[in-house]
Formats: sequence, structure tokens, C-alpha cells
Amino acid sequence: MYYIGLDVHKRTISYCVKDAAGHVHSEGKIGSTRRELDAWIKTLPQLRMTAMEATIFTGWIYDHLLPHAEKVKVAHPLMLRAIAASKKKNDRIDAGKLADCLRCDFLPECHMATREIRDRRRTLRYRNLVIKQMVQMKNRVSGLRMETGVSYNKRRLHKVGYFAELMRTNKEVQESIRPLLQLSRDRISRSQKLEYALVSSLERDPLLQERLRRLRTVPGVGPITALRWALKIGDYTRFSSIKQAISYCGLCGEEKSSADKVMRMPISKQRNKHIQRVLIEAAKLAPRQSHELALIHARELERGNRNRATLAVARKVVCYMLAVERRQQDFVPAEEFSRRVAA
Repeated sequence: MYYIGLDVHKRTISYCVKDAAGHVHSEGKIGSTRRELDAWIKTLPQLRMTAMEATIFTGWIYDHLLPHAEKVKVAHPLMLRAIAASKKKNDRIDAGKLADCLRCDFLPECHMATREIRDRRRTLRYRNLVIKQMVQMKNRVSGLRMETGVSYNKRRLHKVGYFAELMRTNKEVQESIRPLLQLSRDRISRSQKLEYALVSSLERDPLLQERLRRLRTVPGVGPITALRWALKIGDYTRFSSIKQAISYCGLCGEEKSSADKVMRMPISKQRNKHIQRVLIEAAKLAPRQSHELALIHARELERGNRNRATLAVARKVVCYMLAVERRQQDFVPAEEFSRRVAA
């Protein structure tokens, strides 16, 4: 078996090929193109495993190499301390250390979603960009009105009818800002239509449609939360326990233990921040839709911390969603399930 380490960059890929004893078979540098990769693959020995660090370029290289190797593994960049802490660091050395980590089974491997999930995840990320730009335009509209002293209803400003009425009847709106306001309004309208089209295309996707429908039966879970879960989690079977899923979603604190001393730290920064955000927002609505979640929220609230109560509800929502995924069934509240069993 031969072990290959790849240090991937935008224009070049440094590689190092080692055998099981750690002897260098070959090393060098090639261009980051499919044509050069194909030519390089033909020069490699058979029975090989490949490892590379997770970067923005990893996806297409992973897909291209997968049919030509026994295994292709992707390393977690934050856990590659052997490379980050090195005194001497260059592309050739990094590729060699990746090959050594793979050869000794020390590679901190991270999950690589399927190509189908990554393609749809890209659409969801584009939707995030559209939302960000739309919020910037809304803030710009508010800022223009505040700069020129225009009075307006803050809650209704971005409604289409109120905006048109304000432009038509409010004499405080100066002629100098009217074109800017109208351009901003048009940009917001286009962004709203684009965002709706992106979400609708994902909801109608045959790969996701049934999965999203089941997830939305969980209290507090709407279309965006369901999409985030389905596309960020991907393969739910990679979580062997609920604790792993809760940790991935960033709903628990760090633990630092030494001897008999155990210290609980604040919420860990090593998490998927996108799914964490939507789960927290879902947990604020879920107690209104579920009696069981309302009891959990009330019990934690009695201890005097509202944020901990929200986290407790979010963790329970993760349990519900993981159960729905594993059983491939709609969510059934505890009261209704008891009635069904009794009947």
C-alpha cells in the first residue's frame, strides 16, 4: 500500500508518495487542473490511499480522485497540529506530514458529504449571501432616511405599499435621495424573489422533499431550519449518539478535566455556527407549539437563566429531529403516542 499526501492550493498541488515503511517513493508539484491530475494519476503505483487538508478547493479534487484510489480522506485543518506548530513549514513538508499521518493512522479525518448534498448546500449558501445583501440594502434605506431627517414607521418601512405611500406623500423626502431609495427598494424586491426561488427549488428537490416534510413535523422546525439540518448534517448515521449531534450543533459547553477536577466551559466555538443559529431561533418558538417543550423551558427558567432554558429546548429539538431521521417517520407528540399505544 502506498500513502499519498496532498497540499492543495489554488494553482498548484504538492504531493508526497510514501510506502508502508515511510520511504519516499516520489514527491513533487503539479498544477491544480483536471488534465494534470489525470496525467499524474497514471504515474502512481497501484493500491494507494490519499489524504488532503480541507480547503475551498478540496471538493472537486476529492471527487476527481475518488475513483482512482482505495480511499480518499480529508483532514480537519484545526486538528492538524503537527503542521500548524512546525518550525519549518513549506508545501513539500506539509505533503510529507499528511502522508505520514495517513500511513500511521493518525490523520484527524473530517466528514466529507456526498457530491449531491454539497451541490445543494452550495445553493443554500448562495441564499445566505442574498439574505445578507438584502439586509444591507434595508439598513441603507433606513440610514438614508435618518441622515435627512425623514420621519417613518420603523415596523412598516420595508412593506411595499407603505414605502410607495411614503415616497408619494411625505414631503420630508428630499429629491436627492429619491433615486437612491428607489434603487434600494428595487434591489430588495429582486433579492426577495431570488431568495424565494432558491428555497422553493430546494424544497421541490426529489432528494430532499420527503426528508424535509418529516423534519417539519417537529415543533418549531420551519422550512429554513429543516433545510439547514438536512444539508449541513447530511448523513445522520455518522452520529452514533445524540451527544455527538448536540456537540456538532454547538449546544453544549467545553469540558476540561484533569485528575479529579472537572471544569465546564462556555459554549464551544468548534461547532457548525449556521445550524446552531437556526436551532436557537427554533427553540424560542418551539415551547409555544409543544406542551412537553414548554415544560422543559419552564423547568430551566425556574433556575433563573433564560438562555439555559433556550439551550435545553434546542437540545431536545435535536433529539426529536435525530429520532425522526432514524425512524423515517413523522414526529408524534408524547401525549398522542400514549393514546395510540393505549388504543
